[in-house]
Parts: sequence; C-alpha cells; structure tokens
Amino acid sequence: MALMPVVDALAAILSGAEPLPEEMVALDAAHHRVLARDVAALRTQPPQAMSAMDGYAVRAADAPKTGVRLKVIGEVAAGRPFEKPVGPGEAVRIFTGGVIPEGADAVIIQEDTVADGGHIDITEAAKPGRHIRPAGIDFNKGDVLLAKGTRLTDRDLSLAAGMNYPDLPVRRLPKVAVLATGDELVMPGAIPGPGQIIYSNGYALRALARAEGADTIDLGIAADTIAATTQGIRRARDSGADILITSGGASVGDHDLVKQSLEAEGVAMAFWRIAMRPGKPMMHGRLGAMRVIGLPGNPVSSYVCAFLFLAPLIRALSGRTAIHNVRETALLGRDIVANDMREDYLRARLEARSDGALIATPVDHQDSSLLGNLAAARALVIRPPFAAAAAAGTPCDIMRLPG
Repeated sequence: MALMPVVDALAAILSGAEPLPEEMVALDAAHHRVLARDVAALRTQPPQAMSAMDGYAVRAADAPKTGVRLKVIGEVAAGRPFEKPVGPGEAVRIFTGGVIPEGADAVIIQEDTVADGGHIDITEAAKPGRHIRPAGIDFNKGDVLLAKGTRLTDRDLSLAAGMNYPDLPVRRLPKVAVLATGDELVMPGAIPGPGQIIYSNGYALRALARAEGADTIDLGIAADTIAATTQGIRRARDSGADILITSGGASVGDHDLVKQSLEAEGVAMAFWRIAMRPGKPMMHGRLGAMRVIGLPGNPVSSYVCAFLFLAPLIRALSGRTAIHNVRETALLGRDIVANDMREDYLRARLEARSDGALIATPVDHQDSSLLGNLAAARALVIRPPFAAAAAAGTPCDIMRLPG
C-alpha cells in the first residue's frame, strides 16, 4: 500500500465519528464535559433592578443638586426588599444587591451623603439610573448562553448555576483503551534486563486522552505473540472501549504482530502507512463500533501521531465544536534543510521576541526515540512534502503542543 497523506489519514479516522449519547450530570461533575444541547436561561438575572452600591435609593428629581435634605423612611438589604414606595422628599437606606424600591430611580452612594438623625443631606447630585443594575442586565429568561458543543469551563459552571441549572446535558465521555506490545518493555521502577527498555508511551497517551476529555483503560503490555496481542484486543472490545490505541508492533518486522492480530479479530484496515515523519508505520481500522489506531512504538512517533489523530477523534466523539488542532504562523529560529516526500513534524522550542514575533526553533536532534527533546518541545513545525530548505526568520506553520 502506498503511503497515505496525513490529511487523508485524518479524514479516514474522523469519518463517521458521531457524538456519543447524551447523559445528565450534576453541575459539580460537568467541568470540561461537552454540552449535548443548547442551554437557555431559566430565569432573568437580576430579576429586579438592584443597587450596585451601598447608599440611598432616591427619586433623582428630588436631588438635582447638592444641599438637598431627604427623609429616610426605611432600609433595604440584599434579600430583604422595602415594601413601600419612595415618595417626594424621601430616601431609603440601601445596600449592595438590595432591590430598588418602587418610586426610586437613582442611588446616591453613602460617601455623598451626611446622615443627620432620620434625614440625609446630599453632597452630590443624583442622576437617573446611577448605581442601579437594571433587571436583566446580565441575561433574560430564554437567552441561550451556553451552546451545544461547548467544553464547559469553570466560568461556564458559574453561569449555568446562575441560570438555575443543578445539572446539565452532556455527551458521554469516550473510553480509550491503551495496549502496549513488546517483549522488550518493562514497567517504570523495574531493572531492565539485556535488550529491555522502560515502557513510557502509555503514560503520555493516557494523559493526552484524559486531557482531551476521555476515560482511559490501561490494558498493560502484551508479549510479542498473536495470542497475547489478540487477548488484549478482546479485552478492549469487552470493556466497551470506543477507541483502542495500540503502541508498538505496527511496523513490518517478524515480531510486529499487531496488524495480523487485528485482522484476525475482524478489524477492517483503512490504512497502515502514512506519509509523515515521525510516524510512518501507523494503522487505523474498526472492530464493530470500536475504532482502532495502531501507533508506532518509538515514543516520539507514538506521541505525535496521538496528538495529530487521537486528539481530534476524541473531540469528535465528545461532540465538541472545535475538532482540529490549530495551526499558527511563527518564524524559524534556525536554518532547516529541504524535506523529502513525507510531511515532517519537527519538535521545536517556542519563544516570543521583544517585538511580539513568535520564534519556533527546531531541536537539534529529531530522532523519534528521544524523550528529552520531546519533553522540551512546545510546538511542532510542519513541513510539507518536498519543501525547500528554509533559512532562519522564514515564516513557518506550527501547532502548539499541550502545556
């Protein structure tokens, strides 16, 4: 099979990716969940005109200038309205959040008055509407304030509470199962034997998936046998995973058994090689409703492919409005050589110059096994196939990596 372009591979992975079913969750559990429906306010906020300051509610016509004396006839506190109207020559003591009494149309702040028994003397003229929050200044009943597809922030939860929602309709979280393969892998904390390496890919993959709004299932490490790999695939299916991520075994060597195992279980393969660097040996297929992405074993290849393909798929299944990674423009911080037939994703550091320009400097070594360079990178510089050599200062496309 010819190498598939990145854009076509992403389109294949996202094809038919419909949002998962709706469920209701309590407001406290809705942070970073994705709204399944538009949400309209159930009330008007504030429901009545309220004072924005501590002072006195008055009729502006009674205090058009300083030196006016008004009679104080009562008091308004938040949650305790004054039931009588304010008449000519009268004022009502009012506190922030208090309902403006009938007849009053202005608030004179406490600092602009002098209290004298049951009266006040005005030291600043009143103006109609001053220091008053009108009814509905925040929102009105029926206003759609939170749109379908929104990933809810902490501020959104405060807004939803103010709209009088104790719970919200959100999409079910996608379930992502992660299966590593390889006899050479041992867990962190173990002492590797001859030819063995520490397993690291799964920690980044699960963290990335959780950050994008998925539940994760750790299927551990499968040995390099058809039986062990097949067992892992079946465990993913039986767990109800929406996405199975395999890490390693995606190449064409005698011990790369993932493709064989997936096909033996009935996975229809859409592709298994991509025209990109790092990450050429990547696979995609489906087993019933479960989508399968087979990632390379090298940690940089594994992570970059997950960032480019898994993250958008999670967003699509979550029902988010924004699915694709955002491209930005920066300036190269160093010279780079011409590219070959594959689309290149160079790990790069980012810095903002004093004039505001964003500088992306590819790291010195782009080998796909180097975890240190991956951790130090803040962006990927994107190089199209057959791109010419480019000098420092040349504009380039980048994608920021998650912080």
